[in-house]
Amino acid sequence: MHLHKSLTHRLFSRRAGRTRAGAAVVLGASLALVAGLTAPSAASSPAADSDAKKKNPVPLGHAYMGMGVTADQSSPDVSPMDHTTGVQGIDVSHWQGSINWTSVRNAGIQFAWMKATEGTTYKDPSFNTNYPAAYRAGVIRGAYHFARPDSSSGAAQANFFASNGGAWSRDNLTLPGVLDIENNPSGAACYGLSQTAMRNWILDFYNTYKARTSRDVVIYTSPSWWNSCTGGWNGMASRSPLWVAHWTSAHSPSIPNGFPFYTVWQYTSTGRVAGISGNVDRDKFNGTRARLLALANNTA
Repeated sequence: MHLHKSLTHRLFSRRAGRTRAGAAVVLGASLALVAGLTAPSAASSPAADSDAKKKNPVPLGHAYMGMGVTADQSSPDVSPMDHTTGVQGIDVSHWQGSINWTSVRNAGIQFAWMKATEGTTYKDPSFNTNYPAAYRAGVIRGAYHFARPDSSSGAAQANFFASNGGAWSRDNLTLPGVLDIENNPSGAACYGLSQTAMRNWILDFYNTYKARTSRDVVIYTSPSWWNSCTGGWNGMASRSPLWVAHWTSAHSPSIPNGFPFYTVWQYTSTGRVAGISGNVDRDKFNGTRARLLALANNTA
């Protein structure tokens, strides 16, 4: 995965060209966070990085999918042409601003996951617009939850997610929800949990979400985080589809220990798509459209 790219670049590249009325206030407030949001350099220690995050924590709601992945990268974050074949998707949050979903679908994007919740109190302000608009445009859509394992139990966050956008229906265009679990944006990478405690937290989230929706939650993570914070646990391999974050020019991603293969691959954070101003994460489904629909309809 890549030459270390700062979170400052990630924050502002995601916002570039997307500022709307009122968003400038949020952006201005974020300037105060810049010093503590840069990814660690090669000389940085985990303890120093953790201290910087604690002094400049990312406010609730400012986190987004892939925010904690930057430090994992060791190859250029690029969007090579050979990655843009096959069944293509994106993931978005309110940082993308207004989205023209018809243009997105016409550009060849077949699926999208969008941020719904974070922790047990935050609901993404763009979700209620994006979710039905993507559906009407024919994009197979789903919701994701940004995990904050240090703030409450897995069950509490799964219930909040399921009640605020993460539910599922067999309508041919709704994907199961996603647990976005990655480096802590506001402190120690593993949220102060041991590997055993983290495994239990994830399983608590999974069991609660399954009981609420009947679906297996999709796990979004990076190889580095999963290997470090769960010990390369194989306990979810038979339960959850893997959505791996690995921004690379390689023909296939690295896979976290404990998973035999990936279902979705987030291959860049600097993609461009018609209908969206600025950068957007680009994703690729590991299979045909028929298999993607099978995942949506729980017939896989």
